[in-house]
Amino acid sequence: MSNALRIAFWLIWAALLVSPSAFSQTTGSFNPSPGLDLSGNWAPLIHEDQPERIPGPELVNYLGLPISEGARMFAESWDASRLTLPEHQCQVHVAPYIYRGPLNLRIWEEKDPQSQRLIAIKQYISTYEQTRTIWMDDRPHPPPNAAHTWMGFSTGKWEGNVLTVYTTHIKQGWVRRNGLPESDQATLVEHFIRYGTYLTHASILTDPVYLTEPLIKTQDFALQPQEGQNWLYPCEPVEEVANRPPDAVPNYLPGQNPFLNEFADRYGIPVEAALGGAETMYPEYQKKLKKK
Repeated sequence: MSNALRIAFWLIWAALLVSPSAFSQTTGSFNPSPGLDLSGNWAPLIHEDQPERIPGPELVNYLGLPISEGARMFAESWDASRLTLPEHQCQVHVAPYIYRGPLNLRIWEEKDPQSQRLIAIKQYISTYEQTRTIWMDDRPHPPPNAAHTWMGFSTGKWEGNVLTVYTTHIKQGWVRRNGLPESDQATLVEHFIRYGTYLTHASILTDPVYLTEPLIKTQDFALQPQEGQNWLYPCEPVEEVANRPPDAVPNYLPGQNPFLNEFADRYGIPVEAALGGAETMYPEYQKKLKKK
């Protein structure tokens, strides 16, 4: 080997040692540098959107959400007593929503035992005891008619220091737990960003049925050096309402929701603003309200 080739070889080898993530970011196959590892036990920080996430949103409060007319009609007919039905008591929060509630989150990597190639990033979410798989081996998403699940089918890739995840095949769920629905046609793009002992999770939900624009949310987590509590979430449905007919489904017929004006009257805002829509997301909507 000539001196020139020998020098070139060692320069390339040195570059790979200095930047071990270069190969992973082009192929998605090898684990990035240790600084990008998301593994650990994470607990949510509830400072963001706390009233919605802990006590829960008010009935008929859809303000600032880009919902469609169909979503609004669905929500106005929704009766909270529906959650007392045995088939709804243990209904899992879907992937776009489940990170918003109280939970413990464990993240780890799954690698091929022979090659040590990164196959998947796994998550255990304590709420409803869900295990989520984010495939990192470039496999394709299933065809449209494949089975839908609570967590959906997820594939991921590293974009610099950000893990970007694309999820399809999600079951029907909730945009907000006061009756606003999410359809089974929804897709989800997520970004997981680690800053030392903190983790930011940003989600972009697109739903051609119940949203007229993408819905963007973020939430933060802090690393827990020790095991957290409440990792288990056993749920068994029971008969909560005695003597209810087996075919009864709590609901409100159009125009009969008794809570239609409650949220708007409490805070002194127009009912049309409380009913949401993409227009209510933007500051310019305040100018429209002043003209009324």
